[in-house]
Amino acid sequence: MAEPKQIRAAVDPVTLEIIRQLLQSIPDEVETDLTRTAFSPLIYEYKDYAVGMVDAQGALIAQSRGGIPIFLANVLGLAVRDGLATYGPDGISAGDVIITNHAGTLGQHLNNIVMFTPVMDPAAPDRIIAFMAILAHWTDIGGKYVGSSASNDSTDIFQEGIQFRCIRLRSRGQPVAETYRMIEYNTRFPEAVLGDVEAQMAGCLKGAALLEQLASKFGARTLLDAIGIMWSQSEQQARSMVRAIPDGTYQAAAFLDNDGIDLDKAIECPITVRIDGERFIVDFSDISPQVRGPFNSGRYGGGETCARIAFKYLTTPRELTNEGSFAPLEVILPEGKFLSASATAPMARYSAPLSTVVDTIIQAMAGAIPDKIAAGHHASMGSHRFQGLHPDTGRLFSHLDTSLGGMGALNDRDGTGPFKTLAHGDTLDVPVEVQEMLYGLHLDRIEFRRDSAGAGQFRGGLGIDKEYTIKHPVKLTLTFERHGCPPWGVLEGKAAAPNYVDIRRRGDSEPVRYLKITDLPLGPGDKVYIHTGGGGGYGPPQARDPAAIALDIQRGYVSAEAARRDYGAVADAIRQATAAGEPLPASI
Repeated sequence: MAEPKQIRAAVDPVTLEIIRQLLQSIPDEVETDLTRTAFSPLIYEYKDYAVGMVDAQGALIAQSRGGIPIFLANVLGLAVRDGLATYGPDGISAGDVIITNHAGTLGQHLNNIVMFTPVMDPAAPDRIIAFMAILAHWTDIGGKYVGSSASNDSTDIFQEGIQFRCIRLRSRGQPVAETYRMIEYNTRFPEAVLGDVEAQMAGCLKGAALLEQLASKFGARTLLDAIGIMWSQSEQQARSMVRAIPDGTYQAAAFLDNDGIDLDKAIECPITVRIDGERFIVDFSDISPQVRGPFNSGRYGGGETCARIAFKYLTTPRELTNEGSFAPLEVILPEGKFLSASATAPMARYSAPLSTVVDTIIQAMAGAIPDKIAAGHHASMGSHRFQGLHPDTGRLFSHLDTSLGGMGALNDRDGTGPFKTLAHGDTLDVPVEVQEMLYGLHLDRIEFRRDSAGAGQFRGGLGIDKEYTIKHPVKLTLTFERHGCPPWGVLEGKAAAPNYVDIRRRGDSEPVRYLKITDLPLGPGDKVYIHTGGGGGYGPPQARDPAAIALDIQRGYVSAEAARRDYGAVADAIRQATAAGEPLPASI
């Protein structure tokens, strides 16, 4: 594959812009169809997918603007390159649809299945010019726990489900019955999974057909030349942003609570970033080695992913993503670390550490570009999964949701939230109505968590309090992180409150606190209280506008006691804010 900077061609600017927008429209349109037709809320509500196109060698052309950022390390291209290596350059034909979730290639948990199909040159039907690819999280692919990835204590990848390494779902347009049988009999939810498979495949086939239409309209040569120019332009933009950062060596450190097995042993995450002209070098050399529990990831599912997410946030966050976007980025990551684990390492909870790693890379740059750096965010995936038999139908269900929490404050504004983590992007919460209808769960309340934000001249965003009352027997799996390493402040801003979960059994007066647990039995009348973290503050708290303090108190974001502790002038703040006799807003 030629590097983006080596590709040059003469395509007039108008044609180039038309092709750019049409290329982006394909994965965006397919994404919309996927969310309309998928069976699982993990796809149609939660956005646990990636939709995109890569060239004939696996280089990223365009990716949909939804989905989750943790697939930015071009997991789609990785799958295609493994398929090309498996079948050979002439072993993939028009109408083939291939699936893979091989941990040694993708470096993620096995629920993430990439499906891809070739895009042919209309003028030369035997020539592959690109691939349409979709990753989707399948609800269950076997393993020792319902949901497969719902494990905090697995010790190798084979306990976590079945692996498909580049096998055909369709061959020359015809279904491969053996593959469908393999899928059907290796999941606890065949109806949902096979429904999602069909939605995923329909998206691949539609996207390939749309891209072939573009190649027919403009000619494959012009189309590929335009893609090369797009790569080059994205690379130039990224390099110009890196040049604007002062050269130097920058460092930050954080840690994860534990790996689910060795509960008293933190997972250390010290990171060094070096800026050298146009080079942005992320060095993971000193992070913890591969761990016993399932909080590992492979190089491309772990370290490369985190570096790409942080790099994109810091350089060209508003630009479309393609292969050229990451040309200045270099990653130093020795083998055998928890972000570069072996192919057989347990990876069920691979995504749980990634938000912390991304945040730590960003924090390292506070010494170089403080005006562009946010304080730490809640960073915990906060996975909470209920599984059991539906009280009305008696059918097995598995419901996965993750936490909403606070984002860190910036140099000129309060933190936002509650949102998912930096590794989730704008992933949606599963609506209460969906949870109650599909799973028989009951949510008593979801509200802002008072005093969860870090104080500062600009305070962090708030976490939430979420309360379930258990109505029928279920098992609960929790994966909460960053309790010991709360979201940090910047430039004297204070840290935010961390995440945790309390469970109070029916008849008990006191709850029991949990961070990680697998398949904890719960019964009718038990209560689950989820408390998510806030975002860190930015700047010294004493510099905060008194009117803002008073408004936070009135809105219930900050208690008078916490305001007195953190800001020290509550009475004066309220007096000054109301001196003009104008009432403060009672709520948002």
